Amino acid sequence: MEQFSLSNKKILITGASSGIGRSCALTFSKAGADLVLTGRDESALKTLQQEISGRTIIVQDLTSDGGIEELVNQIDELDGLVHSAGVIKPFPVSFIGDKHIKEVQEINFNAPVELTSKLLRKKKIRQNGSIVFISSISSSFPYKGGAMYTAFKAALETYSKVVALEYAEKGIRSNCVKAALVNTKVLDDTVNSLPDEVLAEHKKRYLLGFGEPEDVANACQYLLSNASRWVTGTNIVLDGGLTAGA
Repeated sequence: MEQFSLSNKKILITGASSGIGRSCALTFSKAGADLVLTGRDESALKTLQQEISGRTIIVQDLTSDGGIEELVNQIDELDGLVHSAGVIKPFPVSFIGDKHIKEVQEINFNAPVELTSKLLRKKKIRQNGSIVFISSISSSFPYKGGAMYTAFKAALETYSKVVALEYAEKGIRSNCVKAALVNTKVLDDTVNSLPDEVLAEHKKRYLLGFGEPEDVANACQYLLSNASRWVTGTNIVLDGGLTAGA
């Protein structure tokens, strides 16, 4: 349908070399978007670039010194962006230290905040543009070992709301997608950190089972398209029914 089309829209995707970011690239390409893809895995990005007939790729580590500045300088005006890059790094509360805090904070909070702020400051997000942050259902439903991950995702959601408040007059929308467990490397990391019986019991709570990356990509497409022109400052929950009875 035309209102869901991304034709003539230029969109930046971070973390595009794998998981949700990669699925977003494939989905948006089919919807007609002009894509700028960034990530740390050059080989994976080049493979993706071939799959979707070209598209611009920029190999960049968003946590490196000057990495975000370099990325912003290589980008022209955008109609939208999806912040997909992230890590989990489960860790017990009693063992959390400065190194662990920085490791989780830099990619899950600092990078998307700094990148968004620089793009806005340099007026590289066009009027009526759309910003999408990939968050997590765990920001509202924390779990053991996820103190830092859940804390920084919750902070990111608050930041998104402030962006929505400050840029509404320019028609720029800012929203979060709160995803539960999706079949990506993140799920693999979670599986490896949980006993089999705990994981099996948890899976029973997903009325529709675990999600797929394209489920998240479809929601992001909606938020980037003109169909969501009246949606800003909110969080869309994708959890397969996990919290239906909460």
